[in-house]
Amino acid sequence: MVSSVFLSSFPILLPDPGLIFWASLIFLAVYFFLGRVALKPIQKALKKREDDIQASLDEAKKAREEMSNLKAENEELLRQAQEERAAILKEAKETKENIIAEARDKAKEEAQRIVTNAKEEIENKRLEVITSVKNQLGLLAIDIAEKLTRNELKGNKEQETLANTLIDEIKFN
Repeated sequence: MVSSVFLSSFPILLPDPGLIFWASLIFLAVYFFLGRVALKPIQKALKKREDDIQASLDEAKKAREEMSNLKAENEELLRQAQEERAAILKEAKETKENIIAEARDKAKEEAQRIVTNAKEEIENKRLEVITSVKNQLGLLAIDIAEKLTRNELKGNKEQETLANTLIDEIKFN
């Protein structure tokens, strides 16, 4: 009973069916009006923003993938460059070794040729000296024989003395 006395003293708190109808009708009209005028553009803006954010995220993902691919390509290029550098260095080293070996072989051949030429020259000089000595000895023998035959010698002792004298003369010449 207290509640009915309390409610009867405040008639505003009691719902009137006409008031409920008009309040509901106005609420629905405002709801539809705001839904068409305000909420749809807000929803469209939110949807557009969501799409833009998603597009940005997709672009960022694509950029990350491209960066990964570029990084992998760069690493591959770097690896290939290192392999080419190693191949070039190896080829240069082989070329250097070939040039050195070729120069060494040429030097050995030249030294061999010089030694062979020197030996041939020495042999030729030796033969020349031997021939010259033989010629001089032959001339000397002829000279001695000529002198011996020119002088008629009577004894062996005189021939020995003459031969010794001629030998002494030859030593001084």
